[in-house]
Amino acid sequence: MAEQHNEVAIREPVAEESTADAVVLEAAGLTKHFPVRKRGRQLLTQGRRSVRAVDDVDLTLRRGRVTALVGESGSGKSTVARLLAQLYPRTAGEILLHGEPVTVKGGSAFRAYCRRVQMIFQDPFASLNPVHTVRYHLTRALKIHGRAGRGAEELERALHELLTRVQLTPPERFVDKFPHELSGGQRQRVAIARALGADPEALLADEPVSMLDVSIRLGVLNLLRDLKQRLHLAILYITHDIASARYFADDTLVMYAGRMVEGGDSETVTQQPAHPYTRLLIDSAPDPDRLEPDGNAEPAPETGSGEPPSLIAPPSGCRFHPRCPVAMERCRTELPPRFEVAGPAGHWAACWLYEAAR
Repeated sequence: MAEQHNEVAIREPVAEESTADAVVLEAAGLTKHFPVRKRGRQLLTQGRRSVRAVDDVDLTLRRGRVTALVGESGSGKSTVARLLAQLYPRTAGEILLHGEPVTVKGGSAFRAYCRRVQMIFQDPFASLNPVHTVRYHLTRALKIHGRAGRGAEELERALHELLTRVQLTPPERFVDKFPHELSGGQRQRVAIARALGADPEALLADEPVSMLDVSIRLGVLNLLRDLKQRLHLAILYITHDIASARYFADDTLVMYAGRMVEGGDSETVTQQPAHPYTRLLIDSAPDPDRLEPDGNAEPAPETGSGEPPSLIAPPSGCRFHPRCPVAMERCRTELPPRFEVAGPAGHWAACWLYEAAR
């Protein structure tokens, strides 16, 4: 164990050790309900209400692939990431790491889990301590996960290699800077380097570019893509921008009001959307192909309207039916299962429109 603890921080993975598309992390029936505190007259009632943030979510993260989780704000995407990171206790369901069920509540077991599953948060300024330098943040990650080497020279080499890996070069220029001395994109790269300090197998990226200027988002996504290819990482990419999911992700899952409604490879989901909610997301994104010759936008197609439902008292049946332009009576009373959609294998939608194709 001592030799493993003192291993030099950075190593390139050996290709022969990695099986292409091997399953790294899975969620089966993942559910999270947050209890709501009683107030006023509610104190006299029995039972307790809860926010049904995530219900019966299944997903699979594979080595060397990016899975995008797409949905509007409040759909439960970030809660899924925190459940997978074991930051929240789950209400029901299982999390499996290499096929083995995992539940950790802290201590050495949680630290061992974090060596294999790391999370990148949305706001890089909030996730970095403003009173500490880049050196402190990266050194702490390396030491916690036993990858700091045997002395100051090996530690310095590991720090420089981490910064070089996330394209902060020359590393001497950045290693002793404070977060406020860096741009938003540079801070996010430091946060990615900190996650890589554990040498993880899976990265949970919670809207990693939404807080960045549009001009530098592509650079961070390209960095993550390069890391995925070189390190054979399994990446969960959480976003509300379905256009970036098409560009960056291999597979896309669409989430609405705590439930999965569609999934498949990214090209199919974004170009041949099956669920009415997925179509709404795509139609809401700017698309130069929808411009008419005079430069004006084409009339918007018929879409659902209204606000997302309350997750304390979600609608019965399909949760999207109050906003769905093609809702049927059955949608209001029965929850649709997953139906395979005609076309490429693996494309499915939780919508009664596809029951005949089952």
